[in-house]
Amino acid sequence: MPLRRLLLLATVLAVAAAGLTAVPAVAATTVTVHYKPPAAWSTVNIHYAPNGAAWTAVPGVPMSADRCAGWYTRTLDLGSATGAQVVFNNGTGTWDNHSGANYSIGTGSVTITGGTVTTGDPCTTPTPTPGGNTATVFYSTAGKSWPVTNIHYAPDGEAWTAVPGVPMNETACAGWVKKTVQLGAATGMQAVFTNGTGSWDNNNGANYRIAAGTTKVSGGVVTGGATDPCTAVPPDTSAPSTPAGVTATVDHVTVTLAWTASTDDRGVTGYKILRDPGGTELTSAYNGYIDGSLAPRTAYTYTVRAVDAAGNLSAASAPVTVTTGDAPPLPAGGEMLGGDPRKESVYFVLTARFYDGDSSNNRGGSQHTTSGNAANNDPMFRGDFKGLVDKLDYIKGLGFSAIWITPVVLNRSDYDYHGYHGWDFYRVDPRLESSGASYQDLINAAHAKGLKIYQDVVYNHSSRWGANGLFVPPVWGARDGQWDWMYSSPVPGKQYNPLEENALGRPYNGDLWSTAEPAGNTCRNWGTPTGAKSPEGYTIHNCQWPSPTSGMFPANLYHQCWIGNWEGEDSRSCWLHDDLADLNTENPIVQQYLIGAYNHYIDMGVDGFRVDTAVHIPRVTWNRRFLPALQQRLVQKYGAAKAADFYVFGEVGAFVNDKWNRGSVNHSAQFFTWKERRSYVDNDVQAALDQFNYENTMGTGNQPTSTNAFLNGNAYHAPDHSQFSGMNIIDMRMHMNFGDATNAFLNGKDSDDSVNDATYNAVYVDSHDYGPNKSSTRYAGGTDAWAENMNLMWTFRGVPVLYYGSEIEFQKGARIDCGPTCPLATTGRAYYGDKLQGTVVASGYGVVSSASGQVATTLSQPLVKHLQRLNQIRRAVPALQMGQYSTEGVSGGPMAFKRRYTAGSVDSFALVAISASATFTGVPNGTYTDAVTGDVKVVTNGTLTATVSGKGAMRVYVLGLPGNPAPGKVGSDGPYLR
Repeated sequence: MPLRRLLLLATVLAVAAAGLTAVPAVAATTVTVHYKPPAAWSTVNIHYAPNGAAWTAVPGVPMSADRCAGWYTRTLDLGSATGAQVVFNNGTGTWDNHSGANYSIGTGSVTITGGTVTTGDPCTTPTPTPGGNTATVFYSTAGKSWPVTNIHYAPDGEAWTAVPGVPMNETACAGWVKKTVQLGAATGMQAVFTNGTGSWDNNNGANYRIAAGTTKVSGGVVTGGATDPCTAVPPDTSAPSTPAGVTATVDHVTVTLAWTASTDDRGVTGYKILRDPGGTELTSAYNGYIDGSLAPRTAYTYTVRAVDAAGNLSAASAPVTVTTGDAPPLPAGGEMLGGDPRKESVYFVLTARFYDGDSSNNRGGSQHTTSGNAANNDPMFRGDFKGLVDKLDYIKGLGFSAIWITPVVLNRSDYDYHGYHGWDFYRVDPRLESSGASYQDLINAAHAKGLKIYQDVVYNHSSRWGANGLFVPPVWGARDGQWDWMYSSPVPGKQYNPLEENALGRPYNGDLWSTAEPAGNTCRNWGTPTGAKSPEGYTIHNCQWPSPTSGMFPANLYHQCWIGNWEGEDSRSCWLHDDLADLNTENPIVQQYLIGAYNHYIDMGVDGFRVDTAVHIPRVTWNRRFLPALQQRLVQKYGAAKAADFYVFGEVGAFVNDKWNRGSVNHSAQFFTWKERRSYVDNDVQAALDQFNYENTMGTGNQPTSTNAFLNGNAYHAPDHSQFSGMNIIDMRMHMNFGDATNAFLNGKDSDDSVNDATYNAVYVDSHDYGPNKSSTRYAGGTDAWAENMNLMWTFRGVPVLYYGSEIEFQKGARIDCGPTCPLATTGRAYYGDKLQGTVVASGYGVVSSASGQVATTLSQPLVKHLQRLNQIRRAVPALQMGQYSTEGVSGGPMAFKRRYTAGSVDSFALVAISASATFTGVPNGTYTDAVTGDVKVVTNGTLTATVSGKGAMRVYVLGLPGNPAPGKVGSDGPYLR
């Protein structure tokens, strides 16, 4: 209990002991307090002091149950006071004292819950204006564990209910709650929903618009004029109609099926496809299916039956028979380097912001002036593949052996230099390529220098303008005197090319818009004014801008809602943002589009994929569709052994310091490293829901564990990867705690038993998204702290990753991103090329043989020297690359551990102490040599003490073993390693 509270109680007890009472002298003013405790208290007391008067005796006076569930009330006599201080308790030692500040209240009717004081009575529905309109609201509780659901609302033209609204306590059925609201003369209202204790569903900040009548709200989608979801429905015994018009087309060994959709009195839920020979049953949620990787030159016969929710099956369609052709030859492309990805250290660049090798492909875009970039002569697309090719020696000279680059696919938006607004996933963005410096040229040039290319890939979403080759939404537009500047005049046959901009920085978009409603349009209220105005004062129309709830995107290809709960099921099936159209990745058509696109880049020879927004796709979809497809292509190209060297590391954005992301296993990074542990239905949509609910019910305490990252005493043991999903992860927990290296180390250790193999984790301090602790600025902890962080990253388990420029603390403390509202030069995504002017030649990893110009100055910086030596040491000691670790028998410094890697003829054992001295006991006897200083220690009693002093200092004692001598001192002394 806070000190302030203890002093307060002492004063109150003294008053009570003196026989005094806390009754005010004058009984004239009252306040009625409505309170909802943070938990289910069986007794609720209010302990209070009118302003200027004494407190009641502990524990105060009892409150009575209010008229609505979970609430308690008490009317207090304040005498002549106009307010009071109040706290609450359950009579057995649990207090709510507003975190020691007490609650300050006035007179009248007061509501207190979740640490917030408001006025009003939570159990009273506001009196509506005259009229008889009502709104009956059904709210789906699927995926929520709210014991109580309240609706907080405001009829049009009237005030909102008191927070947190009124309970939805009318009789409903499982999975739904219900409330009928009196609207009076109003014909609609705004509403949000809450559990009363701090969790809200406010439609991603937009509130829900609900009209009079019956409305259902489910998964962020409002359905007006709805039927009662709880009405008893007669059993469904009618089968759907028979699928008609089945067609099958062949492309090498892939068969694409299509048919006319069936109808049903209750609705078709999917289709069952029988493939002969073999009697294989396939399933589809839609009237189409892509059957890939079939045997060449083989006849296949397909029949299709529709199924409804009750399991009724239609009659089988007429059979269709096709014969596959030859398997397609793999493109020549390139070939990945191979080798265990844990041997690498990774340099992460935003290609468009790194180095400008060809100014002819620079583009500022429509936001060039408004962003402030024009004033700095700094177009958003400035760096390119030629710039990367030109500076590969700089990256290798730092000691890196792999480069993570941002997405390369053709983007389409107003501010898309980063690459995450993909429009054509099968084409490389021409703003990155040059003559002689295509993407393939970059891959080949990097490989020639022994550098791997890890390509950033996006499966979760496309640009707001859709995905070319999958679906591009028609949008309303008009050259009407207001919007002429925005819309290109349509030209038959002309296509989008971002290299061709008009005077306003806009590429051709005449292929997107139409004033007249196009045939087959599904966007609601086509072209009607919304009532809103643009910043210029122009009228905005419906269907002018893409939106998930407008009907503009087909539900079979794109999801139809906004995320409301970032740890809920909807975070995997709704839009993240208005310029990121969320793909329906459970649809086989979408799956094949993405699989085909990324197979293309595998064929080009990239060495791995960094998977963007991986958490927003169900794990079962990754495990069932995308990850097996990657492996299939890799094995086809390289064989099983080399295919395993392809490094897949996913971004599972868990921006909390917890081991499990707010208790949701489905949204925790380590969850994605595991295979499924039970079978689910064939339908991917239902399978995703079933998997989400099953794993959340199992909870954090029943998730699989692993010893793959840990030594057994001093011994390395063969890891068990039998349950590995195929996706490694960015170590979000270490990232969130890298404000201090010790915290990152301790938090990383705490999570490692729940990761399939944490030695494959990608580890970084900051990135293009966040700094530690979800900071919006680039890391600014100081040079010594950077050196210490790097020591940990380069010697602890995992693959070290450095964001471009961090080697000189580039843009430290700068806001990482502010979109087009400020110049890129002022952000953490600033152009780096000015630091790289000149020439540089690397003769090895971390070894620069010559440098001139500004790049020579850059390479002379203290962190650069530190980084070069760390890379040299790590490459010389296999245990630091691939070893398991242990802190058993380690005392002293908080960051000290032992690591070992044993495979074939390699046996490497090392003791690491960072920033402070440490003693290692129970280690093998023998001769140890420090890779930092060359100091030799002969251990005869199983104990070694490493003496370390100073932030950024380190010792790495390597045991000499038969056939595996210690490397001795590696590299030259630097500012920290000496």
